[in-house]
Amino acid sequence: MTRAQTLRPERRVRKNSVPPASQSHWTERTSRGIRILQVDALNKLPWVVHGFSTRPGGVSDDHGEKVLKLGFTDWDTRENVLENRRRFQSALGANDLTLVTIKQFHSDVIHVFDTAPPEPCRGDASASRRPGLLLGVQTADCVPILLVDPQTRAVAAVHAGWCGTLQRIVTKTIGRMQMEFGTKPADMLAALGPSIGGCCYEVGTEVASAFHAQFPSASEWFDELRTGDEPNPLQWLNMKPPGHQPPPRGVLLDLRKANRALLLKAGLREKNIFTSDLCTSCRRDLLFSYRKEGALSGRLMSVIGIRPSPA
Repeated sequence: MTRAQTLRPERRVRKNSVPPASQSHWTERTSRGIRILQVDALNKLPWVVHGFSTRPGGVSDDHGEKVLKLGFTDWDTRENVLENRRRFQSALGANDLTLVTIKQFHSDVIHVFDTAPPEPCRGDASASRRPGLLLGVQTADCVPILLVDPQTRAVAAVHAGWCGTLQRIVTKTIGRMQMEFGTKPADMLAALGPSIGGCCYEVGTEVASAFHAQFPSASEWFDELRTGDEPNPLQWLNMKPPGHQPPPRGVLLDLRKANRALLLKAGLREKNIFTSDLCTSCRRDLLFSYRKEGALSGRLMSVIGIRPSPA
């Protein structure tokens, strides 16, 4: 049985529930224990199939808990992952689509698919206008971004970690869709799925410095923009000579805010950008987090595709 519910504001958030915050445009769909997050605006397009996976359900064992692990890693069998993927597609009602994943390596490489490749290609974003393909990206803290052009019926899936964000991968994906499909950014819809939040994503000052060099508005994406060149007050507290001081503490980066800014800069309308507030690090009950769990973390998958035309 499939159950769908709209995420509405409420005073108290129950354990294992999706916090309401600004989730009013999001829906949780449950089918046979598989919980999938979707955006209402994309659900209104009958030719689009999309979804963001969560942790519960599946056949992979994680310390006695059955989880929906959708990426191939050493601690689980290939058979389990393939069965999890089958269940995920079934819960989406996408059994008749071919899943197309990519070998992600934190790049700005984008693939446009007209047919499913025989082997996964190296890259971090994919786009298509071909019915029957289900484009997917895997995350465990990074930002998954699904793009839809309702006018030309083109879709894309983007994996944006801090490296990809620094390289403007979502901007370049939109540019590629403009070149390949004639997409107009003002017509597009974008969904930013669960990822590590600005509350938890600590990075080094060298990352802050790199963002500061690339983006005029970078200071808005950090809790405080420090590049490591500022005077270190610890030097006067511990009286250690220069060169022997502890490194400056990290800064908190809000990747979702950064990618939302890039989408707006690319020409998308604010009302057409839908961002999940779920933090992978805070919500280990619902999501996977590499920062929280390390090498034993599973992988979430975010997918989008075009339904085949009825025969």
